[in-house]
Amino acid sequence: MIGERIKKLRLQHGISLTELAERAGVAKSYISSIERQLQTNPSIQVLDKISEVFNTTAENLLKEDDDVINVIDSEWMTILQEAIDSGIPKEELKKFIEFNKFKQGK
Repeated sequence: MIGERIKKLRLQHGISLTELAERAGVAKSYISSIERQLQTNPSIQVLDKISEVFNTTAENLLKEDDDVINVIDSEWMTILQEAIDSGIPKEELKKFIEFNKFKQGK
């Protein structure tokens, strides 16, 4: 259900219902009613606003398969964009990731 997916994303991102409401520009009570399955048919405009907070799409929120919602929070997207803008090649980033895994014993 859409409400369960929104709540799951909210908890994964560590944000409160109040914070989601403020960032999305949607009433806290309305989001709460979606999460509690009292409101099962939110408008696409509301879903667009909520999905932007999680850096995903309304379409992903509507999909039945929770595994489809692979969300990268905005901070990670900013870091990745900075790496791209600074000219770090993909191979160098991959080497760093492998080195980090090695340091952690993975």
